[in-house]
Amino acid sequence: MTDPQLPLGFDPTDEPQTAQPQAKPRVKPRRPLAPKAEVVLDMEAMAALLSNHPDYKVLRRLVPALHFDRVPQGPVQCVLVLDTETTGLDHSRDKIIELALLRVHVDTATGLPVGEVEVYDGLEDPGIPISPEVQTITGISNDMVKGQRLDEARIATMLEGADLVIAHNAGFDRPFCEARIPAFMQLPWGCSFADIDWKKEGQGSAKLEYLAMEKGWFYDAHRAEMDCHALLAVLGDILPSSGRTGLATIIEASRRPAFRLQATRAPFEAKDLLKARAYRWNAEQKVWYTRLVDEAQLIAEYDWLKSTVYAGRSASVQVEKMEAGVKYSNRVGELSNTQI
Repeated sequence: MTDPQLPLGFDPTDEPQTAQPQAKPRVKPRRPLAPKAEVVLDMEAMAALLSNHPDYKVLRRLVPALHFDRVPQGPVQCVLVLDTETTGLDHSRDKIIELALLRVHVDTATGLPVGEVEVYDGLEDPGIPISPEVQTITGISNDMVKGQRLDEARIATMLEGADLVIAHNAGFDRPFCEARIPAFMQLPWGCSFADIDWKKEGQGSAKLEYLAMEKGWFYDAHRAEMDCHALLAVLGDILPSSGRTGLATIIEASRRPAFRLQATRAPFEAKDLLKARAYRWNAEQKVWYTRLVDEAQLIAEYDWLKSTVYAGRSASVQVEKMEAGVKYSNRVGELSNTQI
């Protein structure tokens, strides 16, 4: 390439120039940041605020009560609140894997628990594998119960001097308990599921978890001890319709006999009427039957059976009278036949 061909302004004799470093821009020093103020959350105040708003409902974790700081205003009764976890539903075949008891005194003047709450909770190896379904429901595994045994001496101490055992669905728990520890046969039983008319009390369900949630509590359900604490909390509250506590209602119910009434030789065409009235079919005895909580209900049922089922004709029906010592067990009460 000749000189004239060089790009305009290019001098081949010039020395190459090195780029001069540019000065860094001056950075204005920052002021030190003030420490962040820690936000202290008053959880109870927040819960109270939400509770007072019509669009929110707050659930609090149930804290077991181990002492009731009240002075009784009348005589007290010693009540055992009981729950079991089992390997299944059949007491003749399945076994208890957990038994819990709360021993508490109830002021009969107010229906409120008073004083200390004694607690027993024990696991037992059933000698058979716990099914995966039961392990999922209860959280009790085969490893947890391996080699475990209920403390019968401690249970006997809890039972001594007790006036009443209360379970939520005593018809399930009582046969299991009596099969395992015969001393339970000597005590009267009440049922918080059946002895309280929860529908009349404005509840949409009689399930314990539902009743606790309606009171604003949640808890770890399906472990016997926590179920007992939840039941005691629910029964220690005032029922909106009757104005009494659940404990007072069950204690009063235990003083009255209940009745199992059989619609003996009911016409076949009456089966739908009986079913609609919550009668159950006993396939072994081939008879429809119902359970009535007191004598007033029994007399009213006589009238309904005669007018509706037997079409005004006379009939002889069987009645089983069950005192609290027999209620919710598999033992037979006092049987009689009544002409209606």
